[in-house]
Amino acid sequence: MSKILITGANGFVGQALCKRLREGGDHMLTGSTRNADLGAGPERVPMYHIPEIGPDTDWSQAVSGADSVIHLAARVHVMKDRAADPLAEFRRVNTAGTKTLAVQAAAAGVKRFVFISTVKVTGENSPEGGFTENDPAKPEDAYGQSKWEAEQALTEIAQTTGLEVVILRPPLVYGPGVKGNFLSLFAAIQKGTPLPLGAIQNKRSLLYVENLADAIATAAEHPRAANQTFFVSDMEAVSTPALIQKIAAALEKACRLTNFPLGLLKFAGALTGKSAAIRRLVGSLTVDISHIKTMLGWQPRCSMDQGLKETANWFKNNSAK
Repeated sequence: MSKILITGANGFVGQALCKRLREGGDHMLTGSTRNADLGAGPERVPMYHIPEIGPDTDWSQAVSGADSVIHLAARVHVMKDRAADPLAEFRRVNTAGTKTLAVQAAAAGVKRFVFISTVKVTGENSPEGGFTENDPAKPEDAYGQSKWEAEQALTEIAQTTGLEVVILRPPLVYGPGVKGNFLSLFAAIQKGTPLPLGAIQNKRSLLYVENLADAIATAAEHPRAANQTFFVSDMEAVSTPALIQKIAAALEKACRLTNFPLGLLKFAGALTGKSAAIRRLVGSLTVDISHIKTMLGWQPRCSMDQGLKETANWFKNNSAK
């Protein structure tokens, strides 16, 4: 029986991962949480209280006896960030905090360290055919920069300690419990709000949370995953209008798309200070998952339509409360 520590086990991805690991093998799971009052996490996983993640965090008790560490916990996108220096804060948690955990894990005899990075390491707009693992890192924001620096630190630790590091770079993750802009899009479609996005011609890779959980479980266990980096996504990529149509179908709602000229959409973004958000909305960001399919024999268990339907069912059940 292998012992696996999952940081951020009670989060959006962590809950799906705990469920997948409980169903898929004989594992002893433990997790970490910032919530001191949380006795047990999802799937009754015992939790270690880690008040904050940073360069001085003591992980010794949590990593003791663990065979693998899956590092989900991170500082992610912060709306209306009030940090005096956002990049420094991202680096403190995502870079220095990850390095500290990996060093202590290696010292404790942990064999494998699975790190959940981000597609943002390679940028915001992908080339034709999608990003591959051979593309250079070009992060465009503080979050992506901190994750890239964490990847580099982990590579150095692997080379000097023998710790097996596996890096996964997912795009936007969705599923039951999703928050942020994806949740807002569901709410707008549910209300029948007209969306002026019909003229967008792009491609976006997405990842259903259960597909991500399955990829993480594979990365934690497969012998060939050691010291590899993988992009991971759903099988298909979709345009923004096609995604809206799929969500409307999953919600069983009419799709109200209008063809607002892209030039005016970008101009509106400039006027409202949301140019970056508009660029992301209209741009293409896809990944090529050939490497993980070939190396590990992994492919998504669920189609995008299945994932969106599960998300829609969760949304309808919770929005009615």
